Amino acid sequence: MKRYWLLFSQAVTVLLAAYFVVTTLQPGWLQRGPATSGTGISLIEAPPSSGSQPAAGSFSTAARKAAPAVVSINTSKEVRHPRSDDPWFQFFFGDQGPQAQTGLGSGVIISPDGYILTNNHVVEGADEIEVTLTDSRRARATVIGTDPETDLAVLKVQLDKLPVIVLGDSDKLAVGDQVLAIGNPFGVGQTVTSGIVSALGRTHLGINTFENFIQTDAAINPGNSGGALVDVNGNLMGINTAIYSRSGGSMGIGFAIPVSTAKQVLEGIVRDGQVTRGWIGVEPNELSPELAQTFGVKATEGVIITGVLQGGPAAQAGIRPGDVILKVAGKSTDNVSQLLTAVAALQPGQAASFELQRGDTQIKVSVVPGTRPRVQQRR
Repeated sequence: MKRYWLLFSQAVTVLLAAYFVVTTLQPGWLQRGPATSGTGISLIEAPPSSGSQPAAGSFSTAARKAAPAVVSINTSKEVRHPRSDDPWFQFFFGDQGPQAQTGLGSGVIISPDGYILTNNHVVEGADEIEVTLTDSRRARATVIGTDPETDLAVLKVQLDKLPVIVLGDSDKLAVGDQVLAIGNPFGVGQTVTSGIVSALGRTHLGINTFENFIQTDAAINPGNSGGALVDVNGNLMGINTAIYSRSGGSMGIGFAIPVSTAKQVLEGIVRDGQVTRGWIGVEPNELSPELAQTFGVKATEGVIITGVLQGGPAAQAGIRPGDVILKVAGKSTDNVSQLLTAVAALQPGQAASFELQRGDTQIKVSVVPGTRPRVQQRR
């Protein structure tokens, strides 16, 4: 009898030990069957989570890190009918007073001091700008400065304990990297979408003067403009700015301004109230066989100059129509976008070396750039 009791106690001990091991290492093996909800619907419930770590492939950590620093921006301005002062218009339609026009966009808090990056087109011409945080706080924002040529603007709000996004290194992005787009599409509330980097260095889109876009297939819709494009660590990689669409909604082709560009614009605006860029006073064009033949230049690469402003920095340095600019300060200029970027990076008043092709001869000239004229804001 004693022997049977000993065997029973040992078996119970082994079974309890096995149960403990299974519940600790493989709780899914003991998952319950379908549970019945209060409405009588059978549901399959996952076992309780043993921790707060996200599941494999989840972007919840990145979203939690970045989302609080992404704000919704509401703008309003008064507009008048273009013919409201016409007596005949007033006779038929009466006196049409100013009408309120509202706008919607997003922004990114990039400093505890209250600085917010957004798109210029989000706040352009606005009389009032209101910022709404994810914790429901609201504040009036003031425009510190804008840069229409990159479609960026810097706002500021007076609030305490602001969530701030971490700036990443957009120069290290690679095609195929996973990214998240965060913003307020169509005013439905903050939304996070995921995708990959589809392309880098996109130019010739006709969106901005200076273009160097990150292309992504993360869904970007109206209202996302000015929002954040972040990596899987929640670090800011770009400011969402535009989409390619035939329907008005996302078609998987969106564009963001790299954070490296945004930082330069931010620093210039905060320091000087505007972005200062170099300018030489030329009309550049993409080099084509037809233009090369017209101007009698034997070049297969570079940017051809078809016009030179009289008395401008380029004219004073001896640059002529028909010259092909090959390099600016040692940097190759294979297209108009690269030439504009290279010249804009020059310090006004400081001489820079330009390598040219004139006819069948390569020459070097020294150009003292001026300050690029500011683009006039539309009202």
